[in-house]
Amino acid sequence: MSENNDELIKAQNELIGILFEIIKRLQSNNDLDAEYFQIISKKIRTENENSRLEQITKEREENAEIVSRLLKQIESN
Repeated sequence: MSENNDELIKAQNELIGILFEIIKRLQSNNDLDAEYFQIISKKIRTENENSRLEQITKEREENAEIVSRLLKQIESN
C-alpha cells in the first residue's frame, strides 16, 4: 500500500513539474507576442528590431515544440 502511495505521489509530482513547464513556456510566448506586436506595428524598423523579430520567432517556435513534446509525454503516461 505504501509503495502504491509513493508511486502515486511521484507520478503526481512529475505531472505537476511538466504542467509547470508548459505554463512557463506558454507565458513566455505570450510575453514574446507582446514584444513582437510592439515591434511589428512600427512603420520603420531598425536592423536590431528586425533581428529581434527573428529571435522572437525562433524562441516562440522552440517553446511551441517543447510544449508539444511535454503534452505528448503526458498523453503517453
